[in-house]
Amino acid sequence: MKKFNIRKVLDGLTNVSSSSSASPQPGNRENDTIQENLQSEHFQLCKTVRHGFPYQPSAMAFDAVQKILAIGTQSGALRLFGRAGVECYCQHESGSAVIALQFLINEGALVSALADDSIHLWNLRQKLPAVLHSLKFNRERITFLHLPFQSKWLYVGTERGNIHMVNVESFTLSGYVIMWNKAIELSSKTHPGPVVHISDNPMDEGKLLIGFECGIVVLWDLRTKKADYRYTYDEAIHSVAWHHEGKQFICSHSDGTLTIWNIRVPAKPAQIITPHGKHPKDGKKPEPCKPILKVEYKTTRAGDPFMVLSGGLSYDTVGRRACLTVMHGKSTAVLEMDYPIVDFLTLCETPYPNDFQEPYAVVILLEKDLVVIDLAQIGYPIFENPYPLTLHESPVTCCEYFADCPAELIPALYSVGSRQKRQGYSKKEWPVSGGNWGQGTQSYPEIIITGHADGSIKFWDASAIMLQVLYKLKTAKVFEKARNKEDKPSTDIVDEDPFAIQILTWCPESRMLCVAGVSAHVIIYRFSKQEVTTEVVQLLEVRMPYELNDVDSPEAAGEQTPAVSTPGATSSPQSALPPAQTHPSTSSNSSDGPRDNVPCLKVRCSPLKQSPGYQVDLVVQLLWVSGEPPQQITSLALNSAYGLVVFGNFNGLAVVDYFQKTLLMNVGVQELYGLADPFQRQPRSPRKARQPSGGVCDVNDGSNASEDRCKSPTSAKMSRKLVTVPDQKHETVAERIHRRRSLQPKKRVCGVRSAAQVSRNRAGSSIVRTPSAPDLYAKDSSFSRSRSSSVTSLERESREIISSFHFSETLSRKGEAMPGPSLWVGTSQGSMLVLPLTVPASSELRMQQAPAVSFGGVVTRLKGGILSMATLDSAGTPLLPPYELWYDPNLPDEREEKDRWKRRRPASPPSGGQEGAPDTHYVVLCSEKQAEVIVLPAQTSAFKHNITEASFVLRADVVQMNTGCCIACFCANGHIMALSLPSLRPLLDVNYLPLTDMRIARTFCFSNLGQALYLTSPTEIQRLTYSQETCDNLQEMLCELFTPVETPEAPNRGFFKGLFGGGAQSLDREDLFGETAAGKASRSLAQHIPGPGGMEGMKGAASGIVGDLARTRMALDERGQKLGELDERTAAMMASADSFSKHAHDMMLKYKDKKWYQL
Repeated sequence: MKKFNIRKVLDGLTNVSSSSSASPQPGNRENDTIQENLQSEHFQLCKTVRHGFPYQPSAMAFDAVQKILAIGTQSGALRLFGRAGVECYCQHESGSAVIALQFLINEGALVSALADDSIHLWNLRQKLPAVLHSLKFNRERITFLHLPFQSKWLYVGTERGNIHMVNVESFTLSGYVIMWNKAIELSSKTHPGPVVHISDNPMDEGKLLIGFECGIVVLWDLRTKKADYRYTYDEAIHSVAWHHEGKQFICSHSDGTLTIWNIRVPAKPAQIITPHGKHPKDGKKPEPCKPILKVEYKTTRAGDPFMVLSGGLSYDTVGRRACLTVMHGKSTAVLEMDYPIVDFLTLCETPYPNDFQEPYAVVILLEKDLVVIDLAQIGYPIFENPYPLTLHESPVTCCEYFADCPAELIPALYSVGSRQKRQGYSKKEWPVSGGNWGQGTQSYPEIIITGHADGSIKFWDASAIMLQVLYKLKTAKVFEKARNKEDKPSTDIVDEDPFAIQILTWCPESRMLCVAGVSAHVIIYRFSKQEVTTEVVQLLEVRMPYELNDVDSPEAAGEQTPAVSTPGATSSPQSALPPAQTHPSTSSNSSDGPRDNVPCLKVRCSPLKQSPGYQVDLVVQLLWVSGEPPQQITSLALNSAYGLVVFGNFNGLAVVDYFQKTLLMNVGVQELYGLADPFQRQPRSPRKARQPSGGVCDVNDGSNASEDRCKSPTSAKMSRKLVTVPDQKHETVAERIHRRRSLQPKKRVCGVRSAAQVSRNRAGSSIVRTPSAPDLYAKDSSFSRSRSSSVTSLERESREIISSFHFSETLSRKGEAMPGPSLWVGTSQGSMLVLPLTVPASSELRMQQAPAVSFGGVVTRLKGGILSMATLDSAGTPLLPPYELWYDPNLPDEREEKDRWKRRRPASPPSGGQEGAPDTHYVVLCSEKQAEVIVLPAQTSAFKHNITEASFVLRADVVQMNTGCCIACFCANGHIMALSLPSLRPLLDVNYLPLTDMRIARTFCFSNLGQALYLTSPTEIQRLTYSQETCDNLQEMLCELFTPVETPEAPNRGFFKGLFGGGAQSLDREDLFGETAAGKASRSLAQHIPGPGGMEGMKGAASGIVGDLARTRMALDERGQKLGELDERTAAMMASADSFSKHAHDMMLKYKDKKWYQL
């Protein structure tokens, strides 16, 4: 339909009757042009950083010189860590699991092996690591990697038992292959199994130790191409480790034993150890134990060696957690871990394997944590982890992002959060200390707040693309603790996690925090730097018994059913309902009657000691009504200047005055409309009597149980037993979310408790119970929603929910001349209503008088539910609601002296027009389908834009950019959009991320200055930016992984060892594995794939003389690409580069494997 443009009409009238003396109508000043500075070139979408623990880790490696730790995951991701604040994320394109990682020590490169039998070379000398080369094996499965220190030849073990050699500079296969049938005894008739270990003798690089899964270990002579010794044991091998002198090695086996072998005595082990086995007195073998998955053997100059192993516990330790065992001399320490061990590495002082190792720490990679223990201190204390890896300590249920916060907020939160840190950490510095921070100029404060399933809330410092925890708040402390399983809270709303955070709202200026929990409770917090003890927690109980009737859209209905006019706001307004719609309220607390007038959780009666930080000011709980649990809260808002909190759910909304701890309004959605109700609501027949039952039945979405644990209460837990259409078994995540937003849950009934259990005898507590209102009973039958995206299907949804709120000081009534306080309400049916507020003018009166709330009616209706609202002044600048200045409530002097009353944004200059004419404001609305700008006080539509037809908007926010403001939207089809204000011009539309997980929809949020984030996995936050300025400065802001560090000197051989040849023997691997000596490998064995790292990636491919020549060639190629645009010049430059490459190769052959003093 063609849009009506009032500007053109007014312009035409002006031209026709320019001499007319009629004054402009109030509210028609939207024809004044507002200068919009934001253009499409100001927007660009890109990922910035990823925080949190790597989800499902599978491999780990450490660069002992650069001090960089790499972790690979089952989804093909790579996470690299250095010093605090140095983190990097990169992803393999295939998405296959990472099975092995190997650093090129002090070379700025990393080799990764994936489960799809491919190996990749990563360049870490650039801020965004890139793949230089890839090699895809076609006929064999990769099982093990080994790269000797300062070698360019990589050993690749396979499932068939063969070993291949790969040149890491060119990523080409050598013709030298160690076949399994040549490695084992010729008389053996069975296959030895996959290769589980490869390592060279520390004192002789020409001797290669190969471990097969069946229990056979072979010492292979690379020069003679035959096996020197073969060591056989009855149990399967999991790992092998060398003594640094190269005379002994140790193996870990599947029966929980360790075997120590002398390399020249292959007949039997020199020693067999069962670390956790019970040794019988009769000399028999110890009882078998669980497999020892890995063992490391590290020596020291001044003491006994360290033997570190994982696994090997006795089978009778049922239920015992995973352990790491540290054996040092005669002492054995067993360290219990919270999660299963994936891998561990012992950090040593030297990278040379033929020297005393001097271990100082052990890095332990767990399934959900990273632990580093200090081997140098008694008791093996752990290091304090500087990374934000505790994000998933409890599953994240909601998060909010605040950019450009007040500067004093982060120091204030840090000061109170520093007192919460645990004690007993190692006094040494974090051993993973490589890399450097970025040098970006972005310096505005950023804070991320996460709500968790256990009721905790964490504040994070997210400034300068870093993340550091500031403060943790535990909301569950407000409620009584369960002493036993029988007393465990049973809310009948969720099966578990009754304290889970559902929604949170925060005012950075006043530091007021308000959270809504899954058990239909709201908690209001104030920030204080003083410790206090609250004798009685202030409690306000609210009874919301409203149940809406069926809704028919105005288009499909005939005459509307007359609705009763709603009265003005009182301290607790209750509207009279038509007799045909009422039903007597049954309130009973007896053991044989329905549960009534009791909350889901019990607020603690004993005194509550509150540490500095956020302290409880008021708890609001919704009550059971006639055996039905309260509906979960769907929207929440707070205004610190008015002292009001408003929340809504399926039944209606309630306005609470937290200054005076009173309830101002408690109304149903139908009462908000009054006589202007656009829906025809048919009366419902009373429901049949139900028998109380303790069963809980949730909708089954077909997702994994582990994923459901991390889902939001608003998405997964809030859904009750539903009847869906048959074809919804294959519905998409987006359709599921849309269905959940609009479906009416079928209520459940839980077991009835006795009157003694639910009675509340709390002397001195502030309890307000609203009068019992008549119940409007719903039909028993559930319904299903149509998949149609048309407006008719959206408007015929059977339940209208309060979906959003917005406090503002604007022109809320038609013809109003001065701005006044107001509350704007959005519903799931697309209606936007206004509730004008009357707030006392001074702080003294405000503490004595409660604000008044009145009904202003419907302003407009859009397609889809209202998601976000904001107000603009006449210049198009966001009109921020007034707020209270923060003061410490526990310091009376500060409270009296500091002017803490409302601080407002400076008034905007008039936009023109006649003198004395009212100013113009704009209300910006964004629904699931549309965006609209309304002119105030005329309440006419100035601009309207259809955001999407085939999909719907999940999250929308009005955000402030450097040069203006806009609407940022995230749609279920993965598109991220930006619309200008107030004209709603499309500025950005990028297909970024298809909605594949409910977690993304639950946690995606925008912030000012072009920042956004979402929970990309249960343990990781992905941050992104849609600002061109931030994208341009991203390279400077990112950290550097590689820093120039000199390689430590090799250990001194000593005079006698050098004289008699007792020192380490080197090997010229090029003579053995090169194309000249070994020939070419079969082309069908593996395929070489050039990496996307391109020319820049070659800068860090090698070091020394070969690396310098490669970088010189790289510079020439880059210069040719920039200056040469003609084909002849490009061809000439490429020919020159090829010639240079040949000379470089010749020079490399000349100086290969020579030390600096041999040049």
